[in-house]
Amino acid sequence: QNETVFTEFILLGFSSNPVLRLSLFSLFSVLYSATLVGNALVFVLICLDYRLHSPMYFFLCHLSIVDICYSSNNVPHMLGNLLGQGRTISFAGCGTQIHLYLIFALTECVLLAAMSYDRYVAICHPLRYVLIMNWRLCLTLAAVSWAVGFTFGTLQASLALQLPFCGPCEVDHFFCEILAVLKLACTDTTVNKALIFAVCVCFLLFPLALILISYLRILATVLRTRSAAEWHKTFSTCGSHLIVVGLFYGNAVFMYMVPENANLSGRAKVLSLFYSLVNPSLNPLIYSLRNKQVKEALLRFKGRRR
Repeated sequence: QNETVFTEFILLGFSSNPVLRLSLFSLFSVLYSATLVGNALVFVLICLDYRLHSPMYFFLCHLSIVDICYSSNNVPHMLGNLLGQGRTISFAGCGTQIHLYLIFALTECVLLAAMSYDRYVAICHPLRYVLIMNWRLCLTLAAVSWAVGFTFGTLQASLALQLPFCGPCEVDHFFCEILAVLKLACTDTTVNKALIFAVCVCFLLFPLALILISYLRILATVLRTRSAAEWHKTFSTCGSHLIVVGLFYGNAVFMYMVPENANLSGRAKVLSLFYSLVNPSLNPLIYSLRNKQVKEALLRFKGRRR
């Protein structure tokens, strides 16, 4: 009898202090702008410069697309809330945020694993690199990443949105994050949480294990060489990917695999900010500053513009 048909949710977001909200709006606006500009620039450079038409940059291009879409899914609405334009979101809008959030997060999990395999083949099997990492395999890995993200993201979102919800319809988050929305359900959500945990095992721990195995093999190969130049080249190409992997998987494990604690609800907001703003804004910066080819492509692009 307590079930209610909700047409909208209230996003509690951050502090109600006007000064703090304005400061957060300024900070988040800068990070969101950096995310859009940085990832768009990486995408354009890869598309325009034929020297970057290789498997590594092909996957980096897809990563830039995922980061732009990931941030644009919830950050604009969050910025509007910080300006006091209303904290409500329709049920359809909330479902869309959950759906897209899961799709892009799961896609990036598989995409980062594919990028580590590319680095493993490039360093451990350089003479067979072109043969192994052919364009058919690259397209297949990219298609599988998107297909897996869409399939399992749709499954989890569908199960969550079919639940009956009870009042109050207040989501203790700055967007419709699936765990925060499940707390409002007036029925048992054990199946939903078990599915989320199972998906985390499959798409966090399993890809992370593959990434660690790839880099252990890379480390073993590098240790057998005595060339300092080869060491520098290896760590310059793999270091950026390891930083991105550490940020992405580290946050994900803490968010979805550490036991939930009601007293640490703010932790989920902070970690979600890393996913929505910090990681996407850092990815192009990490790759551009640590990658010689990207910096050279940027200089050539500036020269053509002049």
